[in-house]
Amino acid sequence: MSRDIDRRTFLQYSGATAATAASVGLAGCGGNGNGNGNGNGNGNGNGNGDGTPDDGADAELRTYDEELPEDPSRVEVLQHANGLANALAPWVYLHQQFSIYGINNDIEWDARPDEDINVKEFSTDRDEITISQGQLLETLDPTGENSTPQYNIVDQAYEPFLYRDREGRPIELIVTDWERTAEQEVRLTLRDDVQFHNGDDMTAEDVAFSISRANNPDISEVAGNMGDIAEATVEDGDVVLDLDSVTPTIFRNLTAFGRVLQQSWVENDDNDIATEINGTGPYELEEYVNDTRVAFTKFDGYWGEAADPNSVTFTGIPENGPRVDALIAGDSDLVTNVRPNDIPDVEEAEGVGYDDVPSTRNIFLVMNDVAEPFDNQAFRQAMNFAVDVQSIIDSILNEFGNQTSQPTLPGHNGHNPDIDPYPYDPERAEALVEESGHAGIEIELHTPVGRYLRDADIAEAAANQINELENVTCTANRRDFGELVNELLAEQAESPAFFLIGWGNPTLDGDYAMSPWFTEGPFQHFSNEELAELLQQARTIPSGG
Repeated sequence: MSRDIDRRTFLQYSGATAATAASVGLAGCGGNGNGNGNGNGNGNGNGNGDGTPDDGADAELRTYDEELPEDPSRVEVLQHANGLANALAPWVYLHQQFSIYGINNDIEWDARPDEDINVKEFSTDRDEITISQGQLLETLDPTGENSTPQYNIVDQAYEPFLYRDREGRPIELIVTDWERTAEQEVRLTLRDDVQFHNGDDMTAEDVAFSISRANNPDISEVAGNMGDIAEATVEDGDVVLDLDSVTPTIFRNLTAFGRVLQQSWVENDDNDIATEINGTGPYELEEYVNDTRVAFTKFDGYWGEAADPNSVTFTGIPENGPRVDALIAGDSDLVTNVRPNDIPDVEEAEGVGYDDVPSTRNIFLVMNDVAEPFDNQAFRQAMNFAVDVQSIIDSILNEFGNQTSQPTLPGHNGHNPDIDPYPYDPERAEALVEESGHAGIEIELHTPVGRYLRDADIAEAAANQINELENVTCTANRRDFGELVNELLAEQAESPAFFLIGWGNPTLDGDYAMSPWFTEGPFQHFSNEELAELLQQARTIPSGG
């Protein structure tokens, strides 16, 4: 698959201050936000989890020397990969993002770690709801884009095959029962009372078609995420998936990627899946005005429990301040990505509050290893020692964040609990830069603006800290998110050498945290044979084995 095919896939798994930005110290105060941000990044560790202090200004590389058991479990393989990734340092590891929402007090809703907004989960007496995000979408085709803002909109009307609880475990939705009938075969039992918005009954053939279409790289932006599906067929009313490999994450994948479509409707040339919707969800499309709003009304024929609001409208407000203003003014009932320093305004306003939750999104600085100086491990580790992540979390994010040490977040399958974050050690960073042979280098850190919580502020703080090294010059370059993504998904040699990005992980599995970035594909920005072999090995071991 060419790198540019999956541009929009990057959007999900993908708002000039320094680290002394104003802090209001609000995390955990007021509302129902927990925001305790207890990142442990100010301690010392040598990368293998034994807590041994680092030796100050030396050029010794972090190493990961643990050995895999003779017959490792899948979790052990993924944990080993995470440990190796910490030492190889393909990224500057920053933090787990907190999702902070502003919400009208008339709505009862608990924010989800996976960042999904399902209006059917709202408890409210309000008939009409308006939700404002930083961006809208480029298409209503549920496999034509793969971003959190897009799913939040189309998933009011479309439904995935399975869904997941708040701990990431698959739960029934359109599929009511699922089992692995052979090492490379799974069977899906379907609900028999599902109706499309046009009044037609859903069939097993529709579900098989939907899976096949989502898995087709010529028309689907999520094809690389579905799993190694060779064929989807119908057998005795069930859908059977023949797999080309074990695909241990197949059921988790079906909770996140692909949506149920009606085959005859999609194949009818009179219908336009990019601007129209015929789904099975609790809301049906009322109006779509490109770049302006998407409006839905309640679908009376929904198979499940009816949602409370009769209608819901999504709008896009790119700037953080105006989004909060819309909430306070009553123009929006729920807004995303409230900045920590805007929380006092929300708390003081009448009739609104905020909710926060640690998300499944990892924020990090990618170092493209086809470009100097990032092809050098010593230099990459130096960048990790140069950034005071905990100070960024404390001052810019007001403690709404947890420092990370590896690609897979805590609580996700394959996270290695024995790996410590890089401590802030600028003297050691300078020594490693000297060891790398790149002393005096000038580098540029590219950052989106407004896509993630205080993204540009975080990037500029990191760039300023790197720039404080005696032997490196670093500046930050604020970029339009869409333009930056286009560059990131060009050939690796043409991608920026150093950039901030966020990667959401709806499968809560280490494979999706690492494989897109470290194995061949459109997102790859780092190559290491041992790491790639570990990830391939993990794909051959069934879950639980």
